Amino acid sequence: MGKNIIILPMDDPQPFPAAEKPRLIILRGDDTFAMERAISDLRGRVSADPGIADLNTTSLDGRQASNEDIRTASGSLPFLASRRLVVLSHPFARLVSEDSRTRFLKLLEGLPETTGLVLVVEDQWVFRNSDWEVLKQEHWLMKWAGQKKQRVQVRDYLLPTQAEMPAWILKEAERQGGKITQAAAVALAGHIGTEPAQASLEITKLLTYVDFARPVETEDVDELTAAGSQVDVFKMVEAMAEGDAANALRMLHNLLEKREAIELFSLVTRQFRQLVAVREILDEGGSEALVRTELHLFSKAAQNMTRQARRFSMEDLVTIFHRLVEIDEAAKTSQIPLEVALDTFIAELSRA
Repeated sequence: MGKNIIILPMDDPQPFPAAEKPRLIILRGDDTFAMERAISDLRGRVSADPGIADLNTTSLDGRQASNEDIRTASGSLPFLASRRLVVLSHPFARLVSEDSRTRFLKLLEGLPETTGLVLVVEDQWVFRNSDWEVLKQEHWLMKWAGQKKQRVQVRDYLLPTQAEMPAWILKEAERQGGKITQAAAVALAGHIGTEPAQASLEITKLLTYVDFARPVETEDVDELTAAGSQVDVFKMVEAMAEGDAANALRMLHNLLEKREAIELFSLVTRQFRQLVAVREILDEGGSEALVRTELHLFSKAAQNMTRQARRFSMEDLVTIFHRLVEIDEAAKTSQIPLEVALDTFIAELSRA
């Protein structure tokens, strides 16, 4: 990797060193919650005034935005601020040819000092290769970045493992201005799995419950957190795999009485994301022990995930995961209520 690239540790609290003003900032990983926080922090660095920050921030989607759209947004002068922020999601969607990539790199070379272009790359860490699935070391963008004098910043956001979640919860509680005991953090991690966005919401609820006056205890977690949601989601996916739509739908509706649809959708997505990783290990000849080691799972979780992954082929899991991405996009753009989308998803999967 070139010396001009700054790769910051995932727990670094700042998106980039205060003294540096990189023109290209790459956020890479599967912890979208942390990436959204990093973008919010970057916006705050543009201006402490939210209104001014909004005026100097442009968000584009690489699936629709042309090079000209990106060039126009990046070339605009900042208003009442020293820099502009341009956030580009799905940056590689239209860069499918050598010619399109060449034009994109030329655009990057021409970025003005007054603009910070942020590329949001949702990616998966491949444990067996010790590299990212999409934006890996030999990726054309990473090769280009390593050769340029213009400063490029790469920041990695990997979802915490099951074993890391209690520490994450302790840190998040402190960030929110409260405290939670170690035992309560372990109990909360057991309820919610490895979803930082959901964990943050639960922590806010728990800290509010104790009025930030004392540490959250295990009893508080048991009383306020819907116990067993992750287990119930596992059972629901098991019913889907068996083609038992009626049972899976019944479990879905029961869960929706306890959790918001967006929280439940995150749990389902996480379940299938992990199944993809487990299936990959199994297809390469790995064992349950290797699943436990490489995915940092507890023994019982590794056993359950391995058993369930054997019910799907890798092709099936990739198709399912792509469908979940489509549902997420449809829900975010208000094309369909998430509750209805989940109903339809279960019916589709059970018929497959």
